[in-house]
Amino acid sequence: MKRTPLYQVHESLNAKFTEFGGWEMPLQYSSIVKEHLSVRTNVGLFDLSHMGEFDVSGPGVNELVQKLSTNDIGRLTDGRVLYTLFCNETGGIVDDLLIYRRADDHYMLVVNAANIDKDLTWVETHNNAGTKVKDVSENTALIALQGPKSIEILNPFVPKRDVSEISFFRFVVDEIAGIPTTISRTGYTGEIGFELYVDASDAENLWNVLYPAVIEADGQPVGLGARDTLRLEAGLRLYGMDMDDDTNPFEVGLGKFVKSKGRQFIGKGALLAAKKKGIVKQMVGFQMLDRAVARAGYAVYQQGEHIGSVTSGAPSPSLKCNIGFASISSKITLEDEGIDIEVRGRLHSAKIVNLPFI
Repeated sequence: MKRTPLYQVHESLNAKFTEFGGWEMPLQYSSIVKEHLSVRTNVGLFDLSHMGEFDVSGPGVNELVQKLSTNDIGRLTDGRVLYTLFCNETGGIVDDLLIYRRADDHYMLVVNAANIDKDLTWVETHNNAGTKVKDVSENTALIALQGPKSIEILNPFVPKRDVSEISFFRFVVDEIAGIPTTISRTGYTGEIGFELYVDASDAENLWNVLYPAVIEADGQPVGLGARDTLRLEAGLRLYGMDMDDDTNPFEVGLGKFVKSKGRQFIGKGALLAAKKKGIVKQMVGFQMLDRAVARAGYAVYQQGEHIGSVTSGAPSPSLKCNIGFASISSKITLEDEGIDIEVRGRLHSAKIVNLPFI
């Protein structure tokens, strides 16, 4: 398995490791619940260096990125970030990603760790204009600082600006304690926070700058376990669990990121046809009504009829109940709240709830 530049740091913190997307990543340092609640109430520090980054620039770059993206990059100006999807010709989701506009002819694409090779092939296959496409994932480290105290912790290390003035889904290129950093007001937790991109050789130095301040603020280093429960509470989908090449954006509640008016992109025809025809499955949030935990793949029923399956499920440390996402028949309306989920051979009651959970 691959390891991030911070692997030795995680070892020194006695992290429990897990495999994710071909990477050996910290699952937790103390407990998932403790780390989760730290982000909700104080602050947490994450190593996300397994994520993929592509640098795309030069002739035809706008046309290439626009052709690949379901969202309209024409809305971007320098220093802005856009959430979007890559879709295939049948409308299936190749990946979900962030697009950073560094300049008119220069973008950074941030893709999911498990999809780096797949996405790179996808971009290069559709690059007909000679745009420069470079996978810089191995040379790039990503550290996330998330939680209500993230601004007050980061500010003293960025003397040239007040980081609170960086708007949501905006980024700046600056220095943190003298370390060149792309400071992005983004995250995957539903909290105030930043994602910090640095050269891989600077990863340990940046972690060592931030970590003492996080601990002093009663924060925690946070592993993938709490990252998953945080994103679930915030209603954020995970590629490979909640969506894949066989689902389209409308089926997972991401239709608002498909901007088709006045532009062409891969999968547009199939997506317009699917929207006109109407979806056959939909993604909903659910809350268990007892102590059972519904995990991915568990069957969902209503009045004895099999209507779908769970895609993500876990205990919610904030809500103190068990929650999840399910892909179910589009015939089920939100007024039909009562559902049953089969957990270890027994049906357990749940109700459909609005997303996000918090």
